[in-house]
Amino acid sequence: MSRIRQLDAHVVNQIAAGEVIDRPASVVKELLENSVDALATRVEVDVADGGSELIRVVDDGEGVHPDDLLLSVSSHATSKIDNADDLFRVRTLGFRGEALASIASVSRFHMRTRQPDSDTGYEMEVRQGDVQQPHACGCPVGTSIEVHQLFANTPVRRKFLKTTSTEFGHITEQFTRIALANPRLHAVLRHNGKIVYELPATDALIDRLRLFYGREMAEGLIQVESESEGGRLWGYVAHPSHSKSTRKGQYLFLNGRWIQDRALQHALTEAYRGLLMTGRHPIVFLFLELAADDVDVNVHPTKNEVRFRDSQQPYRQLLSMLRTKFLSADLDGSMSMPESNANAQSSPTPERKLELQHELADWAKGELASWTSDRSPVFAPQAEQSATTLAGTPPQFAPFPGGAQPGEAGPAAHTADEAHTDLAGPHGPAGRAMQIHDCYLVVETGDGMTVIDQHALHERIMYEHLRNRVLEGAVESQKLLVPETIDLSARETSLLLEQQELLQQLGFGIEEFGGNTVLLTSYPVLLSRADLVQVVRDMAEQFDRPGQTPTRRDTLDELLHMMSCKAAIKAGQRLSNEEMESLLAQRHLIDDAHHCPHGRPTALVLSRAELDRQFGRLG
Repeated sequence: MSRIRQLDAHVVNQIAAGEVIDRPASVVKELLENSVDALATRVEVDVADGGSELIRVVDDGEGVHPDDLLLSVSSHATSKIDNADDLFRVRTLGFRGEALASIASVSRFHMRTRQPDSDTGYEMEVRQGDVQQPHACGCPVGTSIEVHQLFANTPVRRKFLKTTSTEFGHITEQFTRIALANPRLHAVLRHNGKIVYELPATDALIDRLRLFYGREMAEGLIQVESESEGGRLWGYVAHPSHSKSTRKGQYLFLNGRWIQDRALQHALTEAYRGLLMTGRHPIVFLFLELAADDVDVNVHPTKNEVRFRDSQQPYRQLLSMLRTKFLSADLDGSMSMPESNANAQSSPTPERKLELQHELADWAKGELASWTSDRSPVFAPQAEQSATTLAGTPPQFAPFPGGAQPGEAGPAAHTADEAHTDLAGPHGPAGRAMQIHDCYLVVETGDGMTVIDQHALHERIMYEHLRNRVLEGAVESQKLLVPETIDLSARETSLLLEQQELLQQLGFGIEEFGGNTVLLTSYPVLLSRADLVQVVRDMAEQFDRPGQTPTRRDTLDELLHMMSCKAAIKAGQRLSNEEMESLLAQRHLIDDAHHCPHGRPTALVLSRAELDRQFGRLG
C-alpha cells in the first residue's frame, strides 16, 4: 500500500491551477483583477489564437516591489490580507494568492514591473513552474504580464480547449465584466493584433453600456437606485420589451465584483413576473454596495459565489426597488421611424408629396405583379388550386390573397355574414369551418367537430417544409441590398461567427463587421415577414447554452423549431375563407399534423356522441 507523502510545490500549484485556471479566460480574469487592485487607470489586453498562444495584460498601476517578485509566483503569497480575520472583510478583487502561481505553473510566464518611485524596472520569467531570477530592465510604470503557450506542459488540459472563437468569446465576457464594473478604467482589448474594444474612461456607466450593447439597448434601459441601512443598490434594468431566453443578460456586481446569486436572480424573476413571457429573462446591470464584513466572498476559488450575512436584506431591497420603479414607469411599448435626411432638407411641397405617392403606388404594383408570377402564396386563392399548389410548391411566408395583411379585414376576409366556409377536404367528407377569437378554427366533421390551433398547425407545416428543404440543400435565400447590422454581446458574436456554415445551410448569411457587430447579408425567404434582427438574436441565444454541448443535429433541429415558429401565422391573426381552406388542405400533406414542433397539440376532437351526451340527447 502506498505511503502518504508530501507533494512538491510544482504539483500543488498544478492542482490549484485546475481549480482557478480552467481556460484562457480565467487567466484574463485574474490578471485584470490584479490590475484593478493595483489602482490602474489604463489596461491593455492582447490575445493571440483565443489565448492559447499568448495573453498579455499591461497596466499603469502601482507595480510590484522588486523584493516581492519571487513571492508573487509562490503559492498563497499575497499583499491583500494578513490574517484569517481579513477573509471576512475583503475589499479587493483578489486575496487568495493563488492566481499567479497557478498561471506560471502551466505556461511560460513573463513579468515586467516598475513602481512609480523607482527609476528602474525589473523582469522575471517562469517556464512551466521553473522560476528564473529577476533582473533589472527598462519599462514604464506599472506591470506587464505575458502568458505564452498556456497548458503546454499539460497537453490533456490543452486538448479540452474549445475553438479559437469560443475561447475568445469567454475572454471578451470576462473583459466586459471588468469594464462594466470599472467605467473609469481606460480598457483596450485586441485579438491577433486587431482592436476589438477601445473603451475610454467615463464617469457615466450608460456610455459604456452603449458601446457594448448598442444605442437601441441603452435607450431601453431604466435607471434604478435604492439606499437602505444595509447598503446601496443602483444600476440599469431593461424595459420588458428587451429580454433573453437565458440569464446571460443579467450582470450583478457586489462591491465591484461580478457574482452569481440564486436569491437575487429569483428576486429579478419575481419583479418582472407578468411583464415577460414564460421562458424569457430580464436584462439588468445592477451594482450592490455593502460593508465588507456583511458578505463572505471566500466561498469558491473563482470568487463568483458569495454569502450574505443577511441574505433576505438584498433580496427584499432588489424586489422592492424594481416593483416600485415599475409601478411609476411607463412600460408601454413604443415604436420609432428610421431617421432620414429630413433634418438636413426642407419638407417636400404638397405637389411633390403627391408625386412621391404615385411613384410608390406604381412601384408597389410592379413588385406585386412580378412577385405573383414567381411564387405561390402561402394560402392559395382558390380551394381547388390549394392542393395542387401545395403539393407542387412548398408554402412561402408571403402576402395573403386579396392584398390583406395580417389582422386586416381585406377584400377576401370574412365578415359577420360570411363567418364560415364550406369545405370539401381531400381526406374526408364535406364540412364547414369558421375562425373564432382570431386564433382557432372550428371544423365540422362527419362524426363531430375539430378545434384547430391555427398557429400550432401552421408551425408544423412550416417546420416540415423547412426541414425537407434543408435536407435537400435547397433553402431559398434572399440577399439584402443593404446588409443589416446587428449588435450583440461579445460571446454571442463569437458563437454566431463560429456557426456560419450551419446558418448558411439555413439560408442566413452572417459576416463579421467588427467589435460586437455582425452583418446579416441574406435570409431565408420563408422568414421574409419576420423580424430578422430578433431572429438572429434568438439564434445567438440558442447557441449559448451553458453546460451543454448539443450535437449539430440537435442544434439544427432547435433552430428549425424557432424559425418555423417565427414564420407561422400568429394567434390573433384573422384569416379569410380562402386562407382557412388552404391551411386545412395543407394539414393533410404533412406527416405529423397532430402536434407542433414543440409538442403542443394542433387540434382537439369533440365527437357527436359526446356533444349529444352533454346536451342530454342520448336515450
